[in-house]
Amino acid sequence: MLVAAFMFACMGVLVKFGAVYFSSTELVFYRSLFGVWMTYLIIRYYRLPVATPHWRIHCWRGISGLVSLLMFFYCLIELPLATAMSLNYTWPLFVALFSTLILKEHMHWPLICAIFIGFAGVILLLRPTLPEDHWMAGLLGIASGFFAAIAYINVKQLGNLGESEWQVVFYFTLISTLGSGLWLLFTAFSPITLHGLLLLLGTGITATLAQLAMTRAYHKGATLVVTSLGYSTVLFASLWGIVLWNELLSPVAWSGMGLIVLGGSLSGIFGIKRVSAAAQK
Repeated sequence: MLVAAFMFACMGVLVKFGAVYFSSTELVFYRSLFGVWMTYLIIRYYRLPVATPHWRIHCWRGISGLVSLLMFFYCLIELPLATAMSLNYTWPLFVALFSTLILKEHMHWPLICAIFIGFAGVILLLRPTLPEDHWMAGLLGIASGFFAAIAYINVKQLGNLGESEWQVVFYFTLISTLGSGLWLLFTAFSPITLHGLLLLLGTGITATLAQLAMTRAYHKGATLVVTSLGYSTVLFASLWGIVLWNELLSPVAWSGMGLIVLGGSLSGIFGIKRVSAAAQK
């Protein structure tokens, strides 16, 4: 999970560098295009099944994931790296909220407190620290976490239906490639220079390696530990931001990021404990 977190932070760095040559939509397109070809070749190599009877859920997962990715890449370009990562990582808070309000699961007060802690961090991170011209990007960052939570719930549904991780990743990258590519057909593609091509390849490689490492971590490791370690992405992103762009955040911003990490980690821990307790009954 630490490898996945580091790779996700590196992907964010490459996206910010790639913004000099490409729009956020183009970066999503090329990142997805690399992923769909890589996963397809691996599926064919191991002779895994591609066809699925659960295409509707795959579509919902792909669409929600694509919307989240588009918003997230835009925020990576417009906001400090650590701020964009922190706002996107509000998705565990939304998952906990959905479980209580939409799925009608029993109200669990420690989980509710964790949600409030996390969203208090969001308010603290946004209101005193972001300039007015970055408010839209900040709201889109929160929205990216919202749609990522929907995608996560769809992934859990697909896992319960017996779909493999490779099928989930393949259809997600396929839908993201088609969706972002269709958008670009009505706008424009930027010319690709050698430097730009290297950045695109780096973005695709780090994103794919991060997905593979994260999948292996959840498959082999303790879920509670893996969920908590996932927030080390924010730490890696903060260090990259300081080293590369001198993004020295204020103490208030650091406090807000800390509350988001704390709230998200606690919501994951309490959610796992609640599921375990329910399974034992």
